[in-house]
Amino acid sequence: MQAELAPRKKTRPIRVGPVTIGGDHPIVVQSMTITDTRDVEETAAQCEALADVGCEMVRVAVVDDEAARALGKIKERIRLPLIADIHFNYRHALTAIEQGVDKVRINPGNIGGEEKFLEVIRRLRDAGMPARIGVNAGSLAMDLVEKYGYPTSDALVESAMRYLEVCDREGYTDFVVSLKSSSVPMTVQAYRKFAALETGVPLHIGVTEAGDPAYGAVKSAAGLGGLLVDGIGDTLRVSLLGDPTLEIPVAFDILKATGRRVINPEIVACPSCGRIEIDLERIVAEVKERLGTSKLPIVVSVLGCVVNGPGEAREADIGIAAGRGFGMLFKKGVMVRKLKEDEMVDALVEEIGRMEAEADTA
Repeated sequence: MQAELAPRKKTRPIRVGPVTIGGDHPIVVQSMTITDTRDVEETAAQCEALADVGCEMVRVAVVDDEAARALGKIKERIRLPLIADIHFNYRHALTAIEQGVDKVRINPGNIGGEEKFLEVIRRLRDAGMPARIGVNAGSLAMDLVEKYGYPTSDALVESAMRYLEVCDREGYTDFVVSLKSSSVPMTVQAYRKFAALETGVPLHIGVTEAGDPAYGAVKSAAGLGGLLVDGIGDTLRVSLLGDPTLEIPVAFDILKATGRRVINPEIVACPSCGRIEIDLERIVAEVKERLGTSKLPIVVSVLGCVVNGPGEAREADIGIAAGRGFGMLFKKGVMVRKLKEDEMVDALVEEIGRMEAEADTA
């Protein structure tokens, strides 16, 4: 089923190791380690754990000189592009560049003023290294806070444009921008206003400090979903408390739900209601489990409602709709055959297997 999507905002491509952000390239999912970066082996192990669950770039905190000097050793041990996360001390950024990381994340609002920001930008430019210029509501320049009274979306955008002007003067274009807040409305408004300026700069999107995994996933979906539907965003992180590997499936689910990047089946199912006459909860759980390793980007309907079931199933790539112990298998809007309830999952999974084999040989 083809989603009706707004075009992606036009941005220039930026290379981060083997990964490209922006342009027509897929939206990149990234995360951040929670280890002590000075512990090379533990940090590298967490980077690899993130790679195993589908993360495509990883950021590590650089808290002091020792952490900065560990970056090269970490990079040698991992598969993912390595991003150095710099706050407060611009010298750590300079060391990260020397260590040969794939990208540097800097927050110009807290590294000591424009001269230090300039020095970092010049080193990045000369090294041919990309950066993320991170604008945060919590570290805006004081004159902007005074101008707007408190952090606002306009203040975030004005702050970002200041840094872009500096980069432009220095001939440095190899960067992405983020405009983050823990407020969903402020974050969404800031990104929309910045995107409307059509700078061509790729955007890293996210809601910072989203919270624990349950609420943080909802908050991130609320913030990122609208942006993605609007065509805004070239890379993203879902910022959750705890194990960072939990962020990756949430990020891919948000991309799938918005139709921006689908890497496995999307299962559409009825909500619980009094009209359902089959054990739909069990059937959906079984389908989800049996399709767990599939990489086929299709929409699968598993419905048990006689009101909407047949129509919804026809709109999916493949689906089943059932009631009173019997069902129908649909494919591309056409009914394939009638089935008993205990036959439906096998028939659905077998048909999807055939579709996957056809896609592999196409």
